[in-house]
Amino acid sequence: MNTDLQVKFGQPSWRIASREVEAFVTETGGHLGPVAFRVGNKKIQPFSVAPWAEEPAAAELPAILKVLRGDFFCLPFGGNATPFQGEQHPPHGDTANRRWTLEAAKKGQLHLSMQTQARDGRVDKHITLCPGHTAIYQRHVISGMAGPMSFGHHAMLKFPDVAGCGVVTTSRFRRGHVAPLPLEQPAERGYSSLRAGAVFHSLEHVPTQTGESADLSYYPARRGFEDLVLLDADERQRFAWTAVTFPSEGYVWFALKDPRVLRQTIFWLSNGGRHYPPWNGRHINVLGIEDVTSFFHYGLAESATKNALTTAGRVTSHMLYPAHPLAVNYIIAVAPIPPDFDRLSSILPATDGQSVQLVSRNKRRVAVPLDLGFLGIARPAAQIRPGAVPVALLQAQRDHCPEPAGTIGCHAGA
Repeated sequence: MNTDLQVKFGQPSWRIASREVEAFVTETGGHLGPVAFRVGNKKIQPFSVAPWAEEPAAAELPAILKVLRGDFFCLPFGGNATPFQGEQHPPHGDTANRRWTLEAAKKGQLHLSMQTQARDGRVDKHITLCPGHTAIYQRHVISGMAGPMSFGHHAMLKFPDVAGCGVVTTSRFRRGHVAPLPLEQPAERGYSSLRAGAVFHSLEHVPTQTGESADLSYYPARRGFEDLVLLDADERQRFAWTAVTFPSEGYVWFALKDPRVLRQTIFWLSNGGRHYPPWNGRHINVLGIEDVTSFFHYGLAESATKNALTTAGRVTSHMLYPAHPLAVNYIIAVAPIPPDFDRLSSILPATDGQSVQLVSRNKRRVAVPLDLGFLGIARPAAQIRPGAVPVALLQAQRDHCPEPAGTIGCHAGA
């Protein structure tokens, strides 16, 4: 594998590739993007890249906005405008803004590391591609840190410019919440449409500022607005997922997580509602699918102290201990679907342990090679201690993909 940096959309980046996936990871911020999945004769590029990526950037622009693309790991998650116990973190943390160091690279594997500054510690980023899988396996290992922390992934999908062309579905969640404060303010040249602080139980019925109901299961929608909602996952599930089905494009994008580690999913509906630099009304048809443990997008101080979710008995931060590293595992994948596959309704583990069945609402099924064991959820949910990290997940040697090429289930699991 060539470990030289290549400039992609203005950013020096490392390339990682298999026959099914080609991906780039930026040196600054570790943003995963652009990414191309090869499904049959089709190349699928689901992630967004900021429209200003190759423009001269203002000196005061945070590194995260200069790089903004694909998916990146946030530690802590959120804006972090309020200091926490003397710590002042940049937006979405050092991991989304500072330079990563290359530790190792070989076919289908990339290992980067970072010594964090705002809070002393280390984060190891492992990205693995498996032959035969149209999936990206990401593992972030947080070590040497003490105290509460919010964190999560920040994936951003770019939709075709066709209203409602993508159908958004999720696994079971307890409740949905619109951000308690409007995401944008007209006085600051930003606009939001959903009713701040509203609670909902279905993506299909979310209150708006006008008293009407918005259907968030179809996107793009509500051009000219920026909104943010949070889904509180049901941690009793063995695993949780979010998906976007593109019937006219013939594929589905989906992400899987352990809901006892990444407890919420935030949807950032970005459709041209920001008219200040660098956005200037041109960041459109983008859906952020952000799997996190966090109190919305506000930051560590708001997540680690009492808030509306913790008052209701929910968890919005995780206590870190220097002697007990935390592994955050995440899978992003795409799969082809037949023309009559309307929307993803459920994901079922196959008995072989090396694939899953994607089931549509109208009962069509698609088998997808995938290693669920990578999430570390092989045991029933009731037997998993929240936040526990199986020792096997910390062994980088187990991230390999065995030969021959094309073998399914290339992760050892846990």
